[in-house]
Amino acid sequence: MSAQSQRPEPPYYAVIFSSRRSGTDEEYAAMSERMVALAAQQPGFLGVESARDANGFGITVSYWRTAEEITAWRAHAEHTDAREQGRASWYSQYDVRIAKVERAYSWERAEKTSR
Repeated sequence: MSAQSQRPEPPYYAVIFSSRRSGTDEEYAAMSERMVALAAQQPGFLGVESARDANGFGITVSYWRTAEEITAWRAHAEHTDAREQGRASWYSQYDVRIAKVERAYSWERAEKTSR
């Protein structure tokens, strides 16, 4: 997963997936990579950002052009299988929130030049 997605111009949608891992890691990394690669092939996919702490709590935010494209991704057969595997093995809890992004901005520290 990318460390930080390129910011698209609003409006767009964010799917915020927060989760607590159950401690079972078998095949998780491979499935996670597969889901990102598969999502990237779907119409409307704009990018993804993800982070997880040492205690197993994580947040993944995927960005989409429309709500309909999010619905199509949720219904994708391979994504459905991964979701069921997550419930059975990888997660003890998760929440999904979908938000419309109407404004977005960023800031980046200017690189200092040495004298």
